[in-house]
Amino acid sequence: MGVKYAIGLPTVGDFGDVRGLVDLAVSAERHGWDGVHLWDHVLYHEPGWPVTSSTVAAAAIAAATGRIRIILTVVLPRRQVQEVAQDTAAIDALSGRRLTVLTTIGSMDREYTEFGLDPDMRARGRALDERLDRLTELWARWGVPRVPVWCGGRWPHRAGLRRAARFDGAMPTFDQQRTRNVAVDEFAEATSFVRTLTAGQPDIARGNGQPDIALEGATEAASAAAQIAPYAAAGMTWWIEALGWWRGDRTAAASRILQGPPAVTR
Repeated sequence: MGVKYAIGLPTVGDFGDVRGLVDLAVSAERHGWDGVHLWDHVLYHEPGWPVTSSTVAAAAIAAATGRIRIILTVVLPRRQVQEVAQDTAAIDALSGRRLTVLTTIGSMDREYTEFGLDPDMRARGRALDERLDRLTELWARWGVPRVPVWCGGRWPHRAGLRRAARFDGAMPTFDQQRTRNVAVDEFAEATSFVRTLTAGQPDIARGNGQPDIALEGATEAASAAAQIAPYAAAGMTWWIEALGWWRGDRTAAASRILQGPPAVTR
């Protein structure tokens, strides 16, 4: 399968505004990107930063676009699964079946403790497994076309990517990923781990196909094709162009979007 390219958008700080996120997504569609990836937070580290609803943003983007895939992060262990099932089914229908759900355990303990939830990592992992099963069960019960599900996981820890092997794709993350693009051999190890687990185990949605493997990183337009090609050779199917305050403000993100994705392996 060829590589596809998405823009990665925070939902906090300068990016914590639904109208601004929609504008960026619409521009991405016009300039040849294949998707948009949204974070999921209810709090953030910086006091006073706005934090907007990724679910509302996804719905608004679904209504304003007609082609790009919406990759919606959902921190499922701190969510009510019945509401996630209903919201994602509605967004998928609104978008014309363009939704992918990326499930994670979350990166902030405070998003659990401040709302009376257990922050223990093992408890979060168990809750994620239980709610993933319940999510797919509810979609089936309601007659909802199955929404593709990816699972996130911090490599070299294996639990998240082992979970991903049961579904449609994986998005491994790596230490210090905002300050560096991950080494190709490190990414290849994570990809190989997922592909080994899924070999000969067809999934309901992907049939006998390989799972998607997404990677987030940063490129400059002039050198993007050369930067991305080694990851594609290692098994990456989605490149997520990380756009956030560590690279500049929303205006800087809009400028990178205008330059478009690379032409490599398209």
